[in-house]
Amino acid sequence: MLQEITIENFKNSAGTVQDIHLSYQFFGKKPTEAPIILVNHALTGNSLVTGSKGWWKELIGKNKCIDINRFCVLAFNIPGNGFKGPEDQFFENYKEFRLRDIAEIQAQALEKLNITKLFAIIGGSIGGALAWELAVLKPELAENIIPIACDYKSTDWLVANCRIQGHILNNSSNPVHDARMHAMTFYRTPQSLAQKFEGKRNRENQAFEVENWLLHHGEKLKNRFTLPSYKLMNHLLTTIDISDGTGNHLEAASRIKGDIHIVTVNSDLFFLAEENWNSYVELSLLKNNISIHEIRSIHGHDAFLIETDQLNKFLKPIFQSTIQANENNTSRTVWAG
Repeated sequence: MLQEITIENFKNSAGTVQDIHLSYQFFGKKPTEAPIILVNHALTGNSLVTGSKGWWKELIGKNKCIDINRFCVLAFNIPGNGFKGPEDQFFENYKEFRLRDIAEIQAQALEKLNITKLFAIIGGSIGGALAWELAVLKPELAENIIPIACDYKSTDWLVANCRIQGHILNNSSNPVHDARMHAMTFYRTPQSLAQKFEGKRNRENQAFEVENWLLHHGEKLKNRFTLPSYKLMNHLLTTIDISDGTGNHLEAASRIKGDIHIVTVNSDLFFLAEENWNSYVELSLLKNNISIHEIRSIHGHDAFLIETDQLNKFLKPIFQSTIQANENNTSRTVWAG
């Protein structure tokens, strides 16, 4: 069930004060009964993470890797992502917000919900970057931080792609449709498209099948995602910076107390694997409870949604460990209420 909490008089990075209406959903066990896992959604995702229409249902659900028979799963909607429909909060001043602001909003919401400890924060793409931001903001909040297919900073390459997206969103006559078509070309790889379409043409319209596929994804997103939401989320991608403007990302990450489990994709053309491996090597010199796993795939950034078997293999030991601990009556999650 979708619920809402209000963060009164929130002050964003630009100094603007406004009320924030944050919607969220709980799944599985009650938060007083089980370890709590915070799941952060990707750019066009939302708080519906499991169930028949859940966007991460291959990972989260009954008897899945994140087993809602044993865990309490909490998912916030990034304010302005449009999940509530036309009545969702829209920010005219969306460019004043940074991803750090969204992390602060989540932190204040957790306080209002009387949640003082998380077993894990997990997210993919911008949701993983948000996990980094929240973990740096609240270094003792989570026992495990699992950023997937993301980075803790906005690279020049990421900003460049988002700038093109922004131009499409502001100048196209069919902005969401056209921006999504462009995005699909860097969410996948040339090898992925070659394997999928093999240069074939459609028998009916004689267009290349890859063209029809792009048009399909553009139309599909246009029918379920709003232009203001896309502009907001695209903007937030350019504001990832756990150093909070200092440039010292490693020092910021080293303050995190919990175990960090980085998951990267070897063919990711959006958040490059090389950046993740460099971060891991450098951060491991400062912090000993950090690991990295690499999804091997031709499918690029979207592999974190496609290569479910690999992702489950990497993550299952993390969540199995707390199941065993709980069965020994050593639950690590605290609910202060």
